[in-house]
Amino acid sequence: MELLSSNDKVTTPRNHSSRAYVTFLAGNGDYVKGVVGLAKGMRKVKSAYPLVVAVLPDVPEEHREILRSQGCRVREIEPVYPPKNQVQFAMAYYVINYSKLRIWDMEEYSKMIYLDGDIQVFENIDHLFDMPDGFLYAVMDCFCEKTWSHTLQYQFGYCQQCPDTVKWPTHLGAPPPPLYFNAGMFVFEPSRVTYENLLQALQTTSPTPFAEQDFLNVFFRDVYKPIPPAYNLVLAMLWRHPENVELDKVKVVHYCAAGSKPWRYTGKEPNMDREDIKILVQQWKDIYNDKSLDYKLEDPIPEAEDFSRPSIMAYMPEPKISYISAPSAA
Repeated sequence: MELLSSNDKVTTPRNHSSRAYVTFLAGNGDYVKGVVGLAKGMRKVKSAYPLVVAVLPDVPEEHREILRSQGCRVREIEPVYPPKNQVQFAMAYYVINYSKLRIWDMEEYSKMIYLDGDIQVFENIDHLFDMPDGFLYAVMDCFCEKTWSHTLQYQFGYCQQCPDTVKWPTHLGAPPPPLYFNAGMFVFEPSRVTYENLLQALQTTSPTPFAEQDFLNVFFRDVYKPIPPAYNLVLAMLWRHPENVELDKVKVVHYCAAGSKPWRYTGKEPNMDREDIKILVQQWKDIYNDKSLDYKLEDPIPEAEDFSRPSIMAYMPEPKISYISAPSAA
């Protein structure tokens, strides 16, 4: 399988106007609320770059108009389907997530940051665009929830978030699996060559329970660089690895745990009655309901250079995983 290499880099000039955030939306359900919340959150933190929403044809015009009214750039894409087999996806709807691969074809942008629609950005992360080219940057996932019960990591009690707590079994005669990222947030470079290689590789790759996330982890294995969990806080980290979370320093929250979608929140599902969860859900709702954050035609677009760009390592206590540092403002 071909991976992204230096020969695959995009020829688009590397300038700020060709950078963007991108998210993905399918169907006519209530996920559009998540994307609206994300758009408003990006405005609150004064991001200098637009939010592109890759929508499938089944997204109704009414929802597209809502997104445009919030300043989003709506871009229709065609679905991407994996080869047919009998795999049981962790969630049935995961199969449509392969359509995310289309974002690699957005060559009008030199660099993009992908964010799932159930994510909220609480601090400006524009500095991630200045990470060195040629790599995919993302946060490591956690293997401790039951949805990972099909993996050896879960079965042995091993998690890459705390590799020294439960050691990888030596009797297997093999090293631990490669670092595995959560695909709800990642920094990447669109490229037609990479896009075509992704689609070609997909046709010869059997689907697995975590769908496009598993696929992307295999495809980009050699160019993946981990960044600190503050850039994609998977909520299970709060009860599985609290020692790795400094909640007041978290920049990006991923509401991916069962029952945590703020626009559907009831607090009845497991762990959803925690005080930290209630606070994070309320913070999302405050942004979503803040009419002052609605897009206005006269809204100025701030310059990226106006933002302080502290090192993403600044708060990390000598991690056992070697994280990549973002450029500093200095």
